[in-house]
This record gives sequence, structure tokens and C-alpha cells, in this order.
Amino acid sequence: MTLEELRDQIDALDRQLVELLSERARAALMIGHLKASTSLPVYEPAREKVIFANVRAANKGPLPDIELTHIYERIIDVMRALQKNELASERTALANASGSPAAGLGRGGDSSGHGTGAEAPETGNRK
Repeated sequence: MTLEELRDQIDALDRQLVELLSERARAALMIGHLKASTSLPVYEPAREKVIFANVRAANKGPLPDIELTHIYERIIDVMRALQKNELASERTALANASGSPAAGLGRGGDSSGHGTGAEAPETGNRK
């Protein structure tokens, strides 16, 4: 294959990865809603260990297990932040609707205007 063909292949794979990551994010958001309705914590270290074990078991290379685990650590961090921000946004909307003093808290922040460290990642196309 030529360099251009290989780059085209990578571009196509990247588009597939974006779609799969978006699908995973939608599932994570639904899980976040279920956790909130059942008072479960967003962070569940035991579940993350299961995910890492599943990923390593499915790995047939050429990525070493440790590198694949690092990628998944970041994916999970982003998904957890997405859940937290979505739930915080819903709580703020509920507070606004009820006239609660908490209504002044912004998404992912506190009354001082500082973020919580779980701000939503940027989205959209960059040029």
C-alpha cells in the first residue's frame, strides 16, 4: 500500500472510532442517569478493573496491554466527567425550576466560579 492509501485507511478508522466513542458516551450517560436514580456513585473502581481486564483479554496486539490500558484510563476519565457534568447540569436545571439557591451554581462549577475538575471536554470540529 502507498502512504496515501494507508493514511486514507487511518482516516476511515478514525471516523469509526469517533462513532464508537460517541456510542459509548451515550451508554455512559444512560448509566449515569441510572446511577443517579439509584444513588450509586459515578466512580466505581471495581467496574473499571473489569473493563481493563476485558480490554486486555481482547487485545491481540500490536499495542502492548499497558498502552491499551492507558488509552482506556483516559476514555474512562472522559466518560466519568461526562456523567458528572450531565448530572450536575440536570441538578442545576431542577434547582432553577424550583427556585433553589443552588440554581446559581454553573455547570461543573461552584458559587465561586471555579470548576470542579470535571468540566466537559470541548466538542465540535477543529480546523
